[in-house]
Amino acid sequence: MVCVKQGPNKLTVKIGFRRWLTLALVAFAVMLGMSVWFTAAAIGNVLQLEWSLGSSEVGWLVTAVQLGFVIGAFGAAVFNIADLFPARVYFSFSAVLAGCANAGLMIVSSYEWALVLRFLTGFCLAGVYPPSMKMISTWFRISRGLAIGTVVGALTIGKASPYLFKALGDSSFSVVIGGTSLAALISGLLIGFFYKDGPHGFQRSSFSWSHILVVINHRPTRLATYGYLGHMWELYAMWTWAPVFILASFTNWFDQGETSRIELWADLTSFAVISIGGLGCIWGGLMADRIGRKKLVNTAMVMSGLCCVTIGFFFGQSPWLLIPLLLVWGFFVVADSAQFSAMVTEVAPQNAVGTALTLQTSLGFLLTMLTIQGVPVFTEVVGWRWSFAFLSLGPLVGIQCIRKLRPI
Repeated sequence: MVCVKQGPNKLTVKIGFRRWLTLALVAFAVMLGMSVWFTAAAIGNVLQLEWSLGSSEVGWLVTAVQLGFVIGAFGAAVFNIADLFPARVYFSFSAVLAGCANAGLMIVSSYEWALVLRFLTGFCLAGVYPPSMKMISTWFRISRGLAIGTVVGALTIGKASPYLFKALGDSSFSVVIGGTSLAALISGLLIGFFYKDGPHGFQRSSFSWSHILVVINHRPTRLATYGYLGHMWELYAMWTWAPVFILASFTNWFDQGETSRIELWADLTSFAVISIGGLGCIWGGLMADRIGRKKLVNTAMVMSGLCCVTIGFFFGQSPWLLIPLLLVWGFFVVADSAQFSAMVTEVAPQNAVGTALTLQTSLGFLLTMLTIQGVPVFTEVVGWRWSFAFLSLGPLVGIQCIRKLRPI
């Protein structure tokens, strides 16, 4: 009531200021919360030595997170959790539990238990990423692409952060695990105490099994989801294995006696290549609001697909040649990610937006399990030089699906 007495102009200014402040809060919380995703990948070489693991087994430490995320997200979609419970509560509890599961890596002594904890971490993160997109959409109608792009950009930086922790902590196991676990705990507390939904809330609904069927039978939502699947075919396989590709390439280029220097530069490069996607997401949001989501996502998929094919030509070459192309790939590979989610918030039935987002996300992450495990298998046949070429199939299919969708 106090705001109304201030007049419509002051009310608009106040809401405008609060939405950008809320965007900063949610983006920061997402960045901290998602930092636990790639902790096992970042310290994969340490775990390989500790438990005598092969590259495929290290891949499963990432795949277990994907599997946990898929099951958590799919369960949330089936039971309409994202549409039934307040997003603030759902996000907060999920982030805290993800941090606890991640911290458990410091006390387990076997690969099998590490897989269990990685699965639980992914399961809990299903309550962090999808709800955050719905949360920020309640504050933005205009500039929604930019807002969701900023959140996914923060997510991208968060997922790159274990490599930064590793570089700064001199490859310390406890620094990587402890630092990312603490970040997730802070994330949950920030949202729990400070977040409130905006003025553009979605229609609340009661539980219904029909929500998921409505989403599945809705053609525009299906097409947006198919495009997202093409994007996801490439994204997480690139994020998982690019650091290994970088280390292998640097090892071929640098003097073999400089092992510690090679690993340091590989970790810093890996952080830069993944985290630059944060800028890509913000750019993608700005361009999507300007030229339309269809043009933006297809442009990004063309660029990233070309990088899949051409990156092999620079393997083992000078880092001054390889790193720029890797940064271009890291920028475009995720620049479109948020816009697939924004598409769903706009085209899906409005009483099932949370379910549609969660279903889209769970299917995408299910597909990533195939390509994450497929890269090392492909590498055994063709070597690291051409190991990423088959990932270009995803953007190719995604582009064709999005072309059939009406302009957004």
